[in-house]
Amino acid sequence: MTGIQEQACIDAAKRMTRVAVPVPSDISPSGSVGISYIHWPADKSKRSKNSPPLLLIHGFDSSGLEYRRLGPKLAAKGIDTYAVDILGWGFTQYDGVSSFSADSKVKALENFVNTMFGKETPFCIAGASLGGAAAIELAAVKQGVCAGLILIDAQGFVDGVGPMAKLPTPLAKLGVGVLKSIPLRNSANQMSYYDKETFATEEAQVIGRLHCLRDGWDDAMVSFMQSGGFSPSSKIPLIQSPSLVLWGRQDGILEGKEYANQFVETLPNARLVWIEECGHVPHLEQPETTASAIAEFFNSDVETQVTSVQQSQPTYLVGAGFVGALAISQVLNLLASQ
Repeated sequence: MTGIQEQACIDAAKRMTRVAVPVPSDISPSGSVGISYIHWPADKSKRSKNSPPLLLIHGFDSSGLEYRRLGPKLAAKGIDTYAVDILGWGFTQYDGVSSFSADSKVKALENFVNTMFGKETPFCIAGASLGGAAAIELAAVKQGVCAGLILIDAQGFVDGVGPMAKLPTPLAKLGVGVLKSIPLRNSANQMSYYDKETFATEEAQVIGRLHCLRDGWDDAMVSFMQSGGFSPSSKIPLIQSPSLVLWGRQDGILEGKEYANQFVETLPNARLVWIEECGHVPHLEQPETTASAIAEFFNSDVETQVTSVQQSQPTYLVGAGFVGALAISQVLNLLASQ
């Protein structure tokens, strides 16, 4: 973190750790992968007994540091908050991993949840930009224990990664090399914010690019691109848990009037909250407003759903106790979640 001045980033980096997560042998021959995450424990004096843990999923080729401003604010409001790195992005394990496909990413997220929270423990998911696609896929897999879905300027109705999926490996590697270039990252950084002067800084670009400098990043990105990407669109109508759609009113990447309203119309149980004076990344540009909207959703919808999930689960007696989700324009849109 040498040279980074933003205290929220420094604090988040200090909290980052890894956990070994079991995965099928076609993902890793060892049977596990190291998944990095940041945990902001809930303020116990503010936490309700029915408040589940919240999993934050970052956008395309980003990391949990994306939530450096939102995480502490959620914890202060009584929400136990985890920002997880998607397999192949962020600071996850590269060595010894055979597949970084979209399916592998979702499987690793699923088993992260099972490892950290338990297979039958209710939890809530939030996903930003392309992380919304991953969140939708995870929510579909974990129907019955997912107590809430939060979509932050999310991608969900466009499946795949476009023409990059069909590129031969040598050309794919050249294309992937462009993804971490400073000019492209700067362009994505500028596109992400409403208040560009305040937020679209050089340091924001540096933070969003840190993980790209790790050995193995290129191959992991090619693996994902050639897998075709996430396919969340058909799963959106299947999500039964309460859903909150958060959208920056001035998002210049994903048009809110089209996509935000489409989410509300397609999800069985969703409501929309607009974040004013905000672009594509409310969690970075308006973290306090975003945290307040999420906390209100928890208090009014998620905790009720947790009670319903718990009542529907069988209880087992054991001994004396109870165990209860390219063209340059496409690339810019994907990248602009830093």
